[in-house]
Amino acid sequence: MAEVSQPDNVDETDFPRFNESPFDISVDDLRLLMENRKYEGVEYLNNTFNGPIGLSRKLRTSIQEGLYDIPQDLERRRKLFGANYIPPKKPKTFLQLLFEACQDVTLLILTIAAFISLGLSFYVASRQKHSDEANIEWIEGVAILAAVVIVIFVTAFNDWTKEAQFRGLQKRIEQENHFSVIRSGEVKNILTSDVVVGDICLVKYGDLIPADGVLIQCNDLKVDESSLTGESDLMRKGPEKDMMLLSGTHVMEGSGRMMATAVGLNSQTGIIFTLLGASAIGDETKEKAKQQDVDQVVEKVRRMSCSKEQRLSLANDDRSPKVEFTGISDN
Repeated sequence: MAEVSQPDNVDETDFPRFNESPFDISVDDLRLLMENRKYEGVEYLNNTFNGPIGLSRKLRTSIQEGLYDIPQDLERRRKLFGANYIPPKKPKTFLQLLFEACQDVTLLILTIAAFISLGLSFYVASRQKHSDEANIEWIEGVAILAAVVIVIFVTAFNDWTKEAQFRGLQKRIEQENHFSVIRSGEVKNILTSDVVVGDICLVKYGDLIPADGVLIQCNDLKVDESSLTGESDLMRKGPEKDMMLLSGTHVMEGSGRMMATAVGLNSQTGIIFTLLGASAIGDETKEKAKQQDVDQVVEKVRRMSCSKEQRLSLANDDRSPKVEFTGISDN
């Protein structure tokens, strides 16, 4: 079993446990750490944090005993480093689903055909005012419009029902998904949403890694990272090869221990979700970006209008008559 070597100048008994002093590391530092991969990641971890042992000191945790199961400490970690939860996108309203259903090309063609049919029926009826036959040609156009409306409402209702069922299933899975961690020296099964930065997680074959972390011990560990990196080959992990484990990846072989360094929106999965707009924060980011673009356009227009006014003012000054004052001689 491969295990991280401990420097001679570091004593495990010196690790601070529950201390009210702030942590010696920030979210940005941890995010920068997890951006490194393979040998670069190992080198960056050793040079910047003195290896996993030094990182554990900064995170106020113990590699052997894990975190103390103290609610105040766990809540403080959630406030500083975030909770292991990615807020989902806001559900679409029924009106939005109706609007999306109206965008179907076939329904648009049928709607246009229905209006053309209605127009022709009224035109023919106006030309045959003195005819004794009743005008029933308008029924075809109305029937087409009625069918289109029914299809739109049925499609929107089905989409709304499926989205509600999917969210309910996702919420139930989150409530039933547990993971093994070491707290106060004991192995405990907790909800994946309760994992915090500094937790010592036990990873084994078949697990879905719940957070980003640094490997501290492993036994022939191989991970499938295709969901994040797109690489189909299994990635072998080890203290000298690649110590970075990413959330959302699957353990395919072996086992090991991992120290959680990023959770929720600060993990690599959370960052990708935010950039793709697949979370509530991603929607807010897009809205802020759009607002910034609008503000930039308004600012450019304002500057252009100001410069135009300045040019007009200078032009008016050039066209105004100049009065020259000459000295008056005493003679």
